[in-house]
Amino acid sequence: MKKFLFTASLLVLFSVVAVAQDEEAEPVKRGFDKSKLFFGGNFGLGFGSVSTLINVSPQIGYRFNRYLAAGAGVNFIYSSYKYQWEGYKEQFGVAGLNIFGRVYPIDYVFLQVQPEANFTWVKYKFDDGRPDFKLDDKIVPSLLGGIGAAIPAGRGAFIVMAQYDLLQNDRSPYGNRAFFNFGYNIGL
Repeated sequence: MKKFLFTASLLVLFSVVAVAQDEEAEPVKRGFDKSKLFFGGNFGLGFGSVSTLINVSPQIGYRFNRYLAAGAGVNFIYSSYKYQWEGYKEQFGVAGLNIFGRVYPIDYVFLQVQPEANFTWVKYKFDDGRPDFKLDDKIVPSLLGGIGAAIPAGRGAFIVMAQYDLLQNDRSPYGNRAFFNFGYNIGL
């Protein structure tokens, strides 16, 4: 019985080796491969009687290999909120640049770091005749860290991500708690 198991084990081992040798490895592509590009970002609109939000923040990225991706983008965010009982309206704007890097420790799950430089402006308009008040324009750095999932769908992937601004600068557009992004990255 032991000889039979030993012989059967050897046959299985050699057949696996023979199959492994029979497969040819794909040639490694060198240089830029446009099929590894992806497009995404954030787009949001919200309109109401007391508030408005417009967010247009496109990004472009490149998937270097199974584990690494990086890219860059621009930010444009405008929000306004009317404080009816206090008698004024706050307008807040952001325009900036960002870069990001992603590490995929396992398929479809990634860790992301995204440094940003955002030009911000804030204006207050009063209903009671007081003159409008404007804060000095300011460049505000942010460092977003987060975790996400890229769920393949069609020629791209649905993106679900939780992020947090690690720097917590005054006038950061992200506040002092984690926030969530949902979107779709389109691949070429």
